[in-house]
Amino acid sequence: MAGSGLSNQLGAAVGALAFPVVGLVGVVVVRQYLAAAVLLAVGRPRTREFTWHEWWPVLLLAVVFGTMNLSLYTAVDRVGLGLAVTLEFPGPLAVALGAARRPLDACCTLIAAAGVGVLMRPQPSADYAGMGFGLPAAGCWASYILLNRTVGRWQPGAQGPAAAAGVSALLFLPVGVVLAVRSPPTPQARACAVAAGLLASAVPYLADVFTLRRVPAQTFGLFMSVNPVLAAVAGQVVLDQGLGPAEWAGIGAVVAANALGMLVRR
Repeated sequence: MAGSGLSNQLGAAVGALAFPVVGLVGVVVVRQYLAAAVLLAVGRPRTREFTWHEWWPVLLLAVVFGTMNLSLYTAVDRVGLGLAVTLEFPGPLAVALGAARRPLDACCTLIAAAGVGVLMRPQPSADYAGMGFGLPAAGCWASYILLNRTVGRWQPGAQGPAAAAGVSALLFLPVGVVLAVRSPPTPQARACAVAAGLLASAVPYLADVFTLRRVPAQTFGLFMSVNPVLAAVAGQVVLDQGLGPAEWAGIGAVVAANALGMLVRR
């Protein structure tokens, strides 16, 4: 679980290093391609057997894949990795608390809201547009969880997510071709983009599959709550994106709310 989380956040940080040359869209394109390659190899979807009733959530999941990565990397480019990932986390928290009705659930919601409020508080250097891109990423993450549940009921194994990743890669194919022709990336930029795709897509997915065979899903979900902290550390070490005490307090509040939310579900 630690390896998956660190790989994911280091991959996002390395991808940000390629932004000045490849652009954030170029990094997202490479990430989509590599995610599709890994998932298609593992899931081996039998798409010819899919009915339209089974295809529509797969197509929605493909759109969510691309939108989530685009909005997240746009936020990373503008407000830094730690804040962007933290603003994304209310999505899975909303799903976790959606069916809960106890007073502790309301406390988790208030704690998370307070943390987000601290991060988005008015200040002269605040980039509200960048923060705003973190909110669609949160919505996409919630949609990703719900759609994965639907797809998992209709297709065995990883066939549904694999098909969605393949469709998402096809949607980004024209964008990748245009970017490669208009501004060919340097070898260093290509290496950063590929490393980002491997670290943020391929390695975490395989590590998660390996982990979930040995660790209960609730424990795994609880550990995911530390991802904003890992993202903040990766942003500070790799990208020199330092955070102040207020930002760390906001991140801590969101992490605490997510951890409590997972425990409430348990």
